[in-house]
Amino acid sequence: MPATADCLILIYTDPIKDSNTLSIVLSRTLSPMTILKPQHPTHYWHPVEEGRVQCDVCPHQCKLKERQRGLCYVRGNEAGEVVLYSYGHSSGFCIDPIEKKPLNHFLPGTPVLSFGTAGCNLSCKFCQNWDMSKSRQMDTLASQATPETLANACVKTHCRSIAYTYNDPIIFMEYAIDVAKACSEQNIKSVAVSAGFVMPAPRIEFFQHMDAANIDLKGFSEKFYRKFCGGHLQNVLDTLTYLVHETNCWVEITNLIIPGENDNQAELQAMSEWIRDNLNAYVPIHFTAFHPDYKMLQHPRTPLETLERARRIALDCGLKHVYTGNVAAIDSGSTYCSHCKQLLIARDQYQLGRWNLDAHGRCNDCQTPLAGKFEAEPGHWGARRQPLRFT
Repeated sequence: MPATADCLILIYTDPIKDSNTLSIVLSRTLSPMTILKPQHPTHYWHPVEEGRVQCDVCPHQCKLKERQRGLCYVRGNEAGEVVLYSYGHSSGFCIDPIEKKPLNHFLPGTPVLSFGTAGCNLSCKFCQNWDMSKSRQMDTLASQATPETLANACVKTHCRSIAYTYNDPIIFMEYAIDVAKACSEQNIKSVAVSAGFVMPAPRIEFFQHMDAANIDLKGFSEKFYRKFCGGHLQNVLDTLTYLVHETNCWVEITNLIIPGENDNQAELQAMSEWIRDNLNAYVPIHFTAFHPDYKMLQHPRTPLETLERARRIALDCGLKHVYTGNVAAIDSGSTYCSHCKQLLIARDQYQLGRWNLDAHGRCNDCQTPLAGKFEAEPGHWGARRQPLRFT
């Protein structure tokens, strides 16, 4: 092996063999400079007054002086151009169940390789990944991997997909797109976990490389978005409308319910009716439980009764697939046929039970197709969470 090359070693627990077996896989030999690209060029920006440049990725449209970073922190002005500082760098890699994204109608039971970077383009006071998304320390990005290395890692660990998550992939879209292209060559699907706060042009480019997305619809009022997120509701609604009606990307929605802030019946009903009328009744929505975190440590946890009430409201509005999350609730975490109401996929949190679909993703009882993307057989990853380390 040449002395100038670095050896990338993937360390993981083999999901096929004994869960305690440590496997070491030599992925390939690379030059260190193949990985480290601290200032990656971008193209969604333009010059503005007084020598500044405007970033055009998200609706904040930050106007940046030389060496100034945007609100997201990972995009900034270098020599009169907007660059990405986090290309090839991550806050960590982990294999998760796909249901944790959460996606209940996309390759159920399969493992997904998850990663994110630092920074975010929203400033949610309730952020539950704040140690990464709010980080202003680039040493948070201690893990490194090229797009090709990540694609090979998915193959070696039997992951059917890769997820851009923990913080919003919109802000590191150049890295995510390159990873998605490399994974597509290996028949690995790409999953975006995003708040959907993005401008129209980068929205089109980014999501054309995604096979599935979970969009975090944080509330259903402009007041909530301004007060708690530092963003705007309409941009997110525009993203959802675009994804459902103009792409082949499978879409599910998450709504984190915060007691006393976005849990009133009128808002939940308005949200459910908007999804039904502007998207379609078969788009799954996950009502998930808040726990005190970041700048909202004094707020109470979300009771299960509140999640179940939200689920009833959505079902009464005509939505077909409504779930509760971050709680142990088998009935409201399972999938039922939209026609005959038979149990199709039983879930105990991330563990699958009964599977009542045929090889074409149809109900075995009435032959009604289940909305989503399914393989002939479910995966068997279960509730495991396995960190990866590249050295």
